[in-house]
Amino acid sequence: MKSFSGVVQKGTKRAASLGYPTVNIPLDDASVSGIYAARVAVGDARYLAAAFADPTRRVLEAHIIDASPDLYGKEITIELIENLRDSATFESDDTLRAAIADDVQKVREYFKSGTLRSIP
Repeated sequence: MKSFSGVVQKGTKRAASLGYPTVNIPLDDASVSGIYAARVAVGDARYLAAAFADPTRRVLEAHIIDASPDLYGKEITIELIENLRDSATFESDDTLRAAIADDVQKVREYFKSGTLRSIP
């Protein structure tokens, strides 16, 4: 498990346009990449999240599940718990949206049971 802290910055809003808004913090660790089951902490609040680590853009994004707190400008910590899959490129917004929906479902299952279903 690795944790990263930073001030939430505005991103490109691509995930939000697909129905999955994210909070974004800088990522200075080039060894971290992929999609993760994660927790987001801000003050005393804790949220479950699907997180995307992109070392090429130097950003860590987290889609908070079942909540939409306004965190712009706030210091948060994103704890990467379990790697779900490697990053991938998608042919269309529809295939990306489906992949994000699957990632969110895997995160729900992980936190419900403590294990991931098998990943092809």
